[in-house]
Amino acid sequence: MKEYLSEKGVAFEELDVTSNGEARKELMKKRIMAVPVVKIKDEYVVGFDKEKIDKLM
Repeated sequence: MKEYLSEKGVAFEELDVTSNGEARKELMKKRIMAVPVVKIKDEYVVGFDKEKIDKLM
């Protein structure tokens, strides 16, 4: 995922939910239990869905 975003020239912040408890809690509050997750504006994309990511960017 991060390679794809880098190729597109998109700035992003990577959060590792295995070591970042706050990031993990945020996803759990949203009932998201899978990774990877991309948050674009106020929308979450679960999994590596290129079409949806491109549409939201």
